[in-house]
Amino acid sequence: FNNKPQIAHPETELYSIKPAENKGSLALQPAYTSTEKLKKFLLDSKGIQKLVLALLEQYGRTISETLPEYLLTKHHLINRTKAYQQIHFPDNFEQLKEASKRLKFEEFFFLQLKLLKNKLFREQKFKGNTFGKVGAYFNEFYNEKLPFPLTSAQKRTVKEIRLDTQKGIQMNRLLQGDVGSGKTVVALMSILLAIDNGFQTCMMAPTEILANQHFQSVKQLLGDDFVEVALLTGSTTKKMRNVIHADLESGKLQILIGTHALIEDKVQFKNLGFVVIDEQHRFGVEQRAKLWRKNSIPPHILVMTATPIPRTLAMTLYGDLDISIIDELPAGRKPIETKHFYENSRLRMFGFMKQEIAKGRQVYVVYPLIKESEKLDLKNLEDGVEVMSREFPLPDFRISIVHGKLTAADKAYEMNRFVKGETQIMVATTVIEVGVNVPNASV
Repeated sequence: FNNKPQIAHPETELYSIKPAENKGSLALQPAYTSTEKLKKFLLDSKGIQKLVLALLEQYGRTISETLPEYLLTKHHLINRTKAYQQIHFPDNFEQLKEASKRLKFEEFFFLQLKLLKNKLFREQKFKGNTFGKVGAYFNEFYNEKLPFPLTSAQKRTVKEIRLDTQKGIQMNRLLQGDVGSGKTVVALMSILLAIDNGFQTCMMAPTEILANQHFQSVKQLLGDDFVEVALLTGSTTKKMRNVIHADLESGKLQILIGTHALIEDKVQFKNLGFVVIDEQHRFGVEQRAKLWRKNSIPPHILVMTATPIPRTLAMTLYGDLDISIIDELPAGRKPIETKHFYENSRLRMFGFMKQEIAKGRQVYVVYPLIKESEKLDLKNLEDGVEVMSREFPLPDFRISIVHGKLTAADKAYEMNRFVKGETQIMVATTVIEVGVNVPNASV
């Protein structure tokens, strides 16, 4: 104000060069998040700070060590008591970093330990079906139906799955690869391996759109009258469901593709041996476990994801899974360009979209939210449709709209319009975010 620095509602504390006992450096003060309700009880950042200080003074010395001495020495970690003291009231920045390092290490260490314990427990407790042979289905598909040669990454992954299924313990493998890297072909070849050994298989996707796409892809790759394939989703008619249930229980149906409908109690297999789960982070642990329980010997599990996860993070998140990565695209694929535009370049972006549509291409426009959020400053779908309709008016442009609140029939109708090329722009929420295949869409 009047060219002078101002601080609104300052909180002051007398500064001393000498560090206060147990309060670390007064130049480094902890900031705690609070809420309006807590602040009414004087539990703002300062109030919480006083509580933490009192707790550390009273109980700080009784904090027990959780890591063995050799790990502390090996990784140059401070002890737990000191870590808690220095994370709240550090003497200096170096001590703050040391405390943070120690506490992060401890958290990841016990998370890894738990995951490895689960993995060992499962390997010891759950026997797996042995796929002892590579038979007619696999060989005929590989030699006569495969529309393109496999990449070396695909071959490596198929071999890893093949070896897993020969061990006599349940396979749990994560298959990671970008959209278009050929995960579906690898999954299908693994499925055929199971069928060659007399087992039924299923593939579960998080949305009807993805389940339909997998069904169409598998039918296209296998052709007619090769194996029995069916699709089971929330939209499947009761009459068709009854046929599917009967064919599953008799063993006639060899591949079942679907959504959460697969885990319903009514869905009973004669001999389920292999399960593929697409985009597994969309499913809860209990939902996945229901598939395990559909056979006396748990089926082998292959989890697929197009979400790029660094290997170290994947080992942390999926420590109980073995990991395969398809790290190369089939020959002839053009590299994907990622560009970031700010709000002031919106017209430039619209111009680029119009250029692509003029070439006969199609465009996805994805909005993360359906309704306005107070916390996230994002344009929602309704606003987006309004803007798009103004910028891309009828009759020159046609727009499809897809979001989670539409009925399955309406979603399918809009997606089919886009797939057939009847609409040039798909305005959608993240219901279409991964895996949906429209080769003509370039943006």
